[in-house]
Amino acid sequence: MKYISTRSSAKEFNFNEVFIKGLADDGGLYVPKSLKKYSTEELLKLKNLNYNELSTEIIHLFLADFISREELSSLIKKSYSTFREKDVVKISSLGKLKLLELFHGPTLAFKDVAMQFIGNLYEYYLTKNDKKINIVVATSGDTGAAAIDAIKGKSNLNIFVLHPNNRISSVQRKIMTTVEEKNVFNIAIDGNFDDCQNIVKQMFSDLEFSKSINMSGVNSINWARIIAQAVYYFYSYFKLDKETVSFSVPTGNFGDVFAGYLSKKMGLPINKLIVATNENDILHRAISKGDYISREVKETLSPSMDIQLASNFERLIYYINNSDSEITADIMKKIKQNSYQIEKNNLDIIQKDFLSESCNEEETLNIIKKNYEENNIILDPHTAVGVGAANKLSINDCVVLSTAHPCKFPDATNNAISKHENLPNELQHVLNKDENFQVLNNNTEEVKNFVKSKV
Repeated sequence: MKYISTRSSAKEFNFNEVFIKGLADDGGLYVPKSLKKYSTEELLKLKNLNYNELSTEIIHLFLADFISREELSSLIKKSYSTFREKDVVKISSLGKLKLLELFHGPTLAFKDVAMQFIGNLYEYYLTKNDKKINIVVATSGDTGAAAIDAIKGKSNLNIFVLHPNNRISSVQRKIMTTVEEKNVFNIAIDGNFDDCQNIVKQMFSDLEFSKSINMSGVNSINWARIIAQAVYYFYSYFKLDKETVSFSVPTGNFGDVFAGYLSKKMGLPINKLIVATNENDILHRAISKGDYISREVKETLSPSMDIQLASNFERLIYYINNSDSEITADIMKKIKQNSYQIEKNNLDIIQKDFLSESCNEEETLNIIKKNYEENNIILDPHTAVGVGAANKLSINDCVVLSTAHPCKFPDATNNAISKHENLPNELQHVLNKDENFQVLNNNTEEVKNFVKSKV
């Protein structure tokens, strides 16, 4: 499979370039030049596969030139051997809704599903090519922890994680900052997540710098993450055995819900993809009325969604504009100037596949309270937003992606129901261990100098 940038279709790339670079040199995101679309008969053949087998079948489509099917199968088995669920994810009931529990990995968040796979994929590549890589990633809370767990202690790899100082939950932070391996560096930026993400993008765009440190990224823009996340859409569809299924996805950076869109483009019978946002509702405003103008980021109970500029939205822009990279590049300039309004014909195209809703703080707490009282289930605040969006839209046969374990957000659950879930025994140690992180200004040069001093 060949790949191109969303901003320039002139040059083709192999998967290894897409995987290692993460972001294209022109600032665009990588997408496949063409996509496999499953027929009904082909989908039936996948229906009874277990999670590891299904992962091998789907992921191998995108990287057949990078790794053999046998090696990929072994790597996937290794990646998911640390999960608490035998089949990686779990489907449970919540009234009329279904919950797709994605938090059974080592850091209790959906990011583990892709990140454990990516960590082993890096190790495979570096061992085979005798190279060293420095990974730089921004996190709104969960990506960093999942990336650190997947990469800590691995040879020929360093990881630098930028998080917004004092704007993620203490449990999220401690899972990252109590790691003792020498190849892990945590950086707290005095700013919000968008500031962290902008710094990382600027570091990638400085080609001299990024090449000098052999820089790579595991943010949600990395195509390897998208394809690993697509698997659980297929898996849950097969398990539910419905003619068509809708998914409600709590999202800030649009990566997780874009994996659902990719699955639909590959032939999976998805009805609607519900984009569920908190008060940082740019994606809801964009999808419901075409308003993609960013506002000031609000701090909420669901910090992983406290984002105003959703990086993966560029891929959707590319597809709804008939895969025209020139139009996409022009639109991205407008977004950078904070002046993009989605045209009516494009909005109609988006709304064929997507719906959206948002939940404010009071609603989020009430959803946690209501579902605990009625179903004896404690929801994390991000999942609560997904449930709230699904209920507002009243879509039949709807699966809510449950993206994090509630124990990571004790303040939210204490506020809603005066109780919180405890961390699993294997993570209890992070509560009392010393933390190690560097606080830096919201300044790209300062971050670059810190990274260079550690490489």
